[in-house]
Amino acid sequence: MGAGAAFAIVFPCVQGCSKDGNVAPEDMRPIPTGIDFTIDLNSEEGGGLQNNGDFILKNYVVVVKNLEGDFVAASQICSHQQTEEVRFVENDGGIYYCSTHGARFDQTGKPLNSITSNPLKIFQTELTGNILRIFE
Repeated sequence: MGAGAAFAIVFPCVQGCSKDGNVAPEDMRPIPTGIDFTIDLNSEEGGGLQNNGDFILKNYVVVVKNLEGDFVAASQICSHQQTEEVRFVENDGGIYYCSTHGARFDQTGKPLNSITSNPLKIFQTELTGNILRIFE
């Protein structure tokens, strides 16, 4: 393994992982439950969802306008070791990526690499006019 690849794998753990690569208990967060909130797409907050590929973070949820222009939402808390580092990236048609250990998930929450076999929690979305609802 090259030095750059090793750095990319190890660096995210320097601050939040123990010597064995596990996340320190104080850095773990619970997977969000009971989610039901709205975003007015005409508001300042909703302005972060104007373009395909845009995402915002709210209530430990990653709310995305995916590359096809559809709204999708997933837990910001990774199913691997419960860090709050999940984000949307435009790789491979748009995936969820956790920078802690490199876990990757498709838009249905299915794991895409061997970091974890646990799916990422996905939430429902519903658009009514300019109001986007994210819920379980």
